[in-house]
This record gives sequence, C-alpha cells and structure tokens, in this order.
Amino acid sequence: MSNKGIDAQKLDKNMHIDYIRQEEIKWYSPKESPFKISGFSWFHKDKVYRRLPCSKGLNISMEVDMLANCTSGGQIRFRTQSKKILLKVKLSGIANMVHMPATGQCGFDIYVEKDHKFYYYNTTKYDHTKDEYESVLFEGKGNMWRDILINFPLYQGVEEILIGIESSAKVDSPLEFSSNKKLIFYGTSITQGGCASRPGMSYTNILSRKLNMEVINLGFSGNGKGEPEMAEIISGIENPALLVLDYEPNCVSTQSLKETLPKFINIYRKKHPDIPILVISRPLYALDRFDKELNKERIERFTIQRETVEYFNQKGYNNIYFYSGENLLGEDYEECTVDGIHPTDLGFIKIANALEPIIKKII
Repeated sequence: MSNKGIDAQKLDKNMHIDYIRQEEIKWYSPKESPFKISGFSWFHKDKVYRRLPCSKGLNISMEVDMLANCTSGGQIRFRTQSKKILLKVKLSGIANMVHMPATGQCGFDIYVEKDHKFYYYNTTKYDHTKDEYESVLFEGKGNMWRDILINFPLYQGVEEILIGIESSAKVDSPLEFSSNKKLIFYGTSITQGGCASRPGMSYTNILSRKLNMEVINLGFSGNGKGEPEMAEIISGIENPALLVLDYEPNCVSTQSLKETLPKFINIYRKKHPDIPILVISRPLYALDRFDKELNKERIERFTIQRETVEYFNQKGYNNIYFYSGENLLGEDYEECTVDGIHPTDLGFIKIANALEPIIKKII
C-alpha cells in the first residue's frame, strides 16, 4: 500500500484546475459599461473595489481601514451571449485563514439567471498559494442571452479583475434590481461572511438574490464595534432602504454596547429620519450551552438591545425594530457553524431564511 499523499486533482476530473486557451477570448474590465458593479458605495467616486471611501482623512481604526479592502458584498452583473466566461484576477494577498475555505476567502462564484431567478453555477478553481489566477467560470451551450451575476471574495482584497468573453459574443447591460435602494448591513465577521465556503453563500448575498436588491456589506471581522465615526460614514450612503445593525459580538464590553447603540442610531437618524433600522442580537454559540458567564452576558446584551429599541419607539422614533438572534440558527444551532461561532453555508442559509420575511415586512 502506498503511503504517498493523495492528489485528488489527478484522481477526480471534477477537481482539475482549468488551464485556459487564450485564443478567441476578449478581456473586459468590469469597471466599464455595460458591466455593472454593485456593493461598493463609493465605487463611482474612487473606482476601486473597496467598501469604505479612500479618503486619507477618514477617522477609522487601522484595522477597519484594512478590512475595508475586503470585497464582501461586491457583485458584477451583465448580460452576454458568450458560451464561455473566464476570470483573470490579481488579489492583494493569498489565502491564509485556518477555518475558512480559500474559495470563500479569495474566490469568485457565478450565478446564471433562468426563469427570473439566479442559480449557482460554478466557483473559481486555482492554486491557493498564488495571489494571481485565471479560471473558467462558465461553459455552456448555445448563444442565447444570459444574465450573469459574479460575487467578489468575502475576505481577500481584489486589486484587478478582467472578464473573458468569446470575441464573437456580445455583452449588454444587466437586468435592473427591483429597487434603486440599498440594504445596508453593519456588523462583524459573521456579517462579512465568515466562514462561507464561497461568496454567494454569505447571508447578505443570499438576501440580495432573494430580494433582488443591492446589498452593502459593512461587516468588519473582529472590528464592528459601533463607533460613532462609522455611523457618520454609513449615514453618507445614498438611497438606503434599510440599515441593519448586527455588531453585538464585537463590542469590547456590555457597557460599550449600551453606550454605542443609542449613539449610532441617533447619528444615523439625523440624516435619515425615516429609514428603517433593524437591530439584531447575536446568534447562539456552541459554548452558550456550557459557559454560564458567557450565556449571562448574552442575555444582558440581548436585553440592552431590545430595551434600546423600545426606548426609541416610546420617544416617537418610527421604524426602529429589534430581532432576536436566538432565532437565526434554530435548535441545532451549534451544528450550523465551523467553530461554534461562525456559520457554515447551512448556517447562512438559515440566517437568510429567518431574516427574509422580517426585511420584506419592514421595507
């Protein structure tokens, strides 16, 4: 019996990395028309794949500034007749997370529209020790028009991306969203998409497809702390439909949550007096079953968020809502995570399914 390591890519043809033949392929920048970029609120000004403004005077922490270069929530949309769609990508770094697949951290995935719904088709396959790669995302039959949705990586930054289309095929503008308004999510690593296996499985991207709306993902892994400066920046995002505050897990203390939450709401309300705000407490963790102090802290923070929303409602502030994170993952909540905290794809599907009717009702 051989004791050599197993190379599944040689044994299973479905795991092969695609090596691209360049003939008859034309490369496009998605920054140009008719491609549409969504999910980056300042893209029209800065022309970079970044979730916050590029301004040097931005009053944010170094950590948030770095995480803003993660491209979670970014999408490329277009229509084409091409039977083949390729990507050429330059990342800002290689895959380096121990509990999240490289396909979620650094990869792109593609959805194709059929019968007025986007269906998953494929994910980029490449050597994860590299920060540059080319990959075939789509190979189909026939030259019918197809609406395409490509999701950006959830954690690694993207310096450059080119889309390869057959030279003989046409490219056109995509179908529009059902609304020109945006769903804005501010929160933590869970909000950012940790630890989905691929970008389309983060709960904000799932909701974007379900609701056919643009989503702005402002989850900052380990650093969604509810600072007033972030409230000011988020208040500058145009055409909001809803602001979701999901940052409890990153608060350094229960007292911090008690202080930052009302300030955040007040700052946002000054610029957007009528836009709905949804406050969500954290999901249950595996350790909540075993750690009495952790569970006690969870209940205290749950109470603070619920009472803060009740206070604003009593003061006549309209459209501020609270949703209990206890309900997000169901009874078998610990089985929906990769490490007792961060959801797997199953967990993110459950979160999206729980929030979809709530968001529909609010907006």
